[in-house]
Amino acid sequence: MNPVIGQCPICSDKLHVTRLHCRSCDTSIEGHFTLGRLYQLSPEQLRFIETFIKCEGKINRVEQEIGLSYPAVRSRLTEVIQAMGYEVGPPEPEITDEMRRQILSDLSEGKISSEEALQMLNAGN
Repeated sequence: MNPVIGQCPICSDKLHVTRLHCRSCDTSIEGHFTLGRLYQLSPEQLRFIETFIKCEGKINRVEQEIGLSYPAVRSRLTEVIQAMGYEVGPPEPEITDEMRRQILSDLSEGKISSEEALQMLNAGN
């Protein structure tokens, strides 16, 4: 069986399903059906999403799996998000080593609680 494609191989427009068929009971249903957002992706984008899911959404594992840098993986993820018709939010700020040291220093000096330190450290992940 061939995989379902979502784009016309001739003009690249979206394909629409007009017939569904059950091989078990030979029932056919005709109408206009959508394929869903995943079918708007290219085969390369689908492979990326499969890898992303396999790696449980952890970008560092995706980096290792496909041999790309963090910015390259993030760029591909952004491309897929946009291809599915969603808007990409602003990038989350990364915590620098200096910021991490300051947070830990503030924690050790009692300026912030352990819960606050965890929240601040996790904000950059």
